[in-house]
Amino acid sequence: MTQNTSMSTRVLALAGLVQALAQVRRVADTGQANAAILTTAMDSVFRIDAPSPTSVYGDIESLRPGLTLLRDYFGTSQRDEQLPRLVLAVMQLERRFVRDAAMGQRVQAGIRAQAGNAERLGSSHPDVMSALGSLYAETLSHLRPRVLVQGNPHYLGQATVVAEVRAILLAAVRSAVLWRQCGGSLWDFLLRRRDILAAVREHLG
Repeated sequence: MTQNTSMSTRVLALAGLVQALAQVRRVADTGQANAAILTTAMDSVFRIDAPSPTSVYGDIESLRPGLTLLRDYFGTSQRDEQLPRLVLAVMQLERRFVRDAAMGQRVQAGIRAQAGNAERLGSSHPDVMSALGSLYAETLSHLRPRVLVQGNPHYLGQATVVAEVRAILLAAVRSAVLWRQCGGSLWDFLLRRRDILAAVREHLG
């Protein structure tokens, strides 16, 4: 799906990206994800050929947490500076990733290899998350800039938590790819604050 869509549609991919990264931070800090938001993120990884941004995430309601994060970030002076840093790092990583055709094929093959397990067990099952975390470690983690996740050393010292963080980062990259496919760019995120906020508020009602 490659198209230049309206900001109203494009911002859904951005919401998917920020809510995935908010879960990355939550897992790194507490060792626990929000189950519903995690499922939305991990389901999106397996919807490679979805016809629209909405269908990647299931429905717009599934993106409400991300849309709320965007509204709070762009609409107030009280800003969480770590989240946008992660967004920019993932967007930069996505640019490197899409230029590496061999890595793209490897990642897609790895995702397709887990599709059966995801369907049978659920996309956020520990076995699926572990496999996707390994896939990220073997591929995207070798690109620069690396996405550096800060958190509680107690949790980031646990292999299962690290695998979960990496798997959710893979979902974040999926959303970054979608954002670019819809016509979004790094500069949109940095400079088109008013347009993004208007589109977010339209979705949130």
